[in-house]
Amino acid sequence: MQLPVVTIPRAVPVPRERDPQANIPRTRVERERIRRLVERYVDSARPVPPLRMEELRSHADSFVAQNGIDPTYRDYAAVLINSEMWREQLAAVPYERRLLLLPKCLRVEDRCPAPFDEFGLLCKQCGLCSIQDLQEEAERLGYAVLVAEGSAIVMALIQTGKIDAIVGVSCLSVLERAFPYMEAAAIPGIAIPLLQDDCKDTTVDLDWVWDVIHLTSEDKTRRLDLDGLRGEVQSWFEPAALDEVFGGKAHEPTEQIARDWMARAGKRWRPFFTVCTWKALQDDPELPLPWELRKVAAAVECFHKASLIHDDIEDGDGVRYGEKTLHAEFGVPIALNIGDLLIGEGYRLLAECEAPPEVRARMMRSAASGHRMLCLGQGAELDWMRAPRPLSSLEVLGIFRQKTAPAFQVALELGAAYAGAGEEVLAVLAKYSEGLGIAYQIQDDLDDWKKAHGADDLAALRPTLPLALAYERTKGENRLLVEAAWSGDARLAQRGGQLRALLEQLSVEERARGLLGAYKEEAVRSLAAMKHPGVKSLLRRVVGKIFTLEVKGWCSEFEARNAAGGEIVAPAAP
Repeated sequence: MQLPVVTIPRAVPVPRERDPQANIPRTRVERERIRRLVERYVDSARPVPPLRMEELRSHADSFVAQNGIDPTYRDYAAVLINSEMWREQLAAVPYERRLLLLPKCLRVEDRCPAPFDEFGLLCKQCGLCSIQDLQEEAERLGYAVLVAEGSAIVMALIQTGKIDAIVGVSCLSVLERAFPYMEAAAIPGIAIPLLQDDCKDTTVDLDWVWDVIHLTSEDKTRRLDLDGLRGEVQSWFEPAALDEVFGGKAHEPTEQIARDWMARAGKRWRPFFTVCTWKALQDDPELPLPWELRKVAAAVECFHKASLIHDDIEDGDGVRYGEKTLHAEFGVPIALNIGDLLIGEGYRLLAECEAPPEVRARMMRSAASGHRMLCLGQGAELDWMRAPRPLSSLEVLGIFRQKTAPAFQVALELGAAYAGAGEEVLAVLAKYSEGLGIAYQIQDDLDDWKKAHGADDLAALRPTLPLALAYERTKGENRLLVEAAWSGDARLAQRGGQLRALLEQLSVEERARGLLGAYKEEAVRSLAAMKHPGVKSLLRRVVGKIFTLEVKGWCSEFEARNAAGGEIVAPAAP
């Protein structure tokens, strides 16, 4: 049997545990919430930059009071308010007139081979940290990039007249010290605070940095409310809305079961992707979503829900969405028939969609190609189940590439095709989908790992990344234990605690998270070839929505070696 294989991209470091820092929100969800509130505050208060420090702090105090924000986040809010004030001005500055300023503490200090000169770090492109990717992408766009801390260097560049805007990454303490320089120069600037400020091996919200460095007035989607858009797409799968898109109420029991299954819980990422891609390709971002787009999005969900029905039967799963699977509730024959009906409904909706014939043909071709690839991936897994054996991580990731990536690709391609996109856009979407799909399935494996409580959950007789990584790292009696898990040995239930302890000892979760990050970044890198700024920016933001990272550690104070620089006195404004 020939199982599919993939190449593993460069690994991405996993954030480390830190002590809590009180003045920055701990979770990404809370940081995102404050950012959205800041956008509304600036839209309403309309402060005019540049502001003096006293003015900025006054706005931060008002913002905190109006929105019930913890007052310890005032300085964080002040940074966001100042950045939001400059956003539109920075978006209008060409990339080649911008400076990206990165801190050297983003590097892995103990392993970094890069030397320093009078301007800062000279990255050796070793791939150990995020500096390489950020620098490569920014320079490709046209930015000047410095990896250093030093207001004097920045001011010298500003005074040359070649820099009209700055994107800076730093800790809150450094940002506060640099503020007088920025205010005196009256130059548009957006700051992204580090998630630690201990000056060594720090991390940052990479999604946020990516958004800002790609900010351009050509991207009409940059103010698009993705959460609101996703909520609208979710509403399309309420029972009444489904009846409308399918052309009326269900008359047959089979139709009703299929509609009920469509309305059941689900993340709706795939139809959301379809709508996002269509939206990004429109010249007018305020253009209402057309009715026919609902048919395309519903078709995508039909294909997905059908695949879940068939997967549950083939894998022998009894629970989905916290309820009985369809075959457990109605029996295998009815479930198979419902899955087949949903596939037919999906193709019917695409065929009946009001679009030029060549667009409908392109959508049907994309759906059929994805359907075929998904079946081949499932077939490889089923073939393995006939004679289970331990698989390598490459083999497991290869199955992920065939089973999960095609569904994302179909969703994106259908939205792009309905918007009239050319083949060059579709080619980038295919590459993006591969990295995204593999990363998504790794995350699903990790979610299962967290929820699993015994050996039966760990040995569910399907290719799983944690077990593949464990097998590659074991020998002797421990390897026999992992082999038993791969074979679905029923006696393993009595040794479930031992197996789980072994997997934890081998740090398989940490390794899997590194691979998740690598494939997520692979998807991001594929967007470098995307020429449409709206699609590129929106798809990058979508990655951030799917893979929400909770950074659990923070630094408590600005270390003495930074403070040793002494008091910085702002130059007089010209």
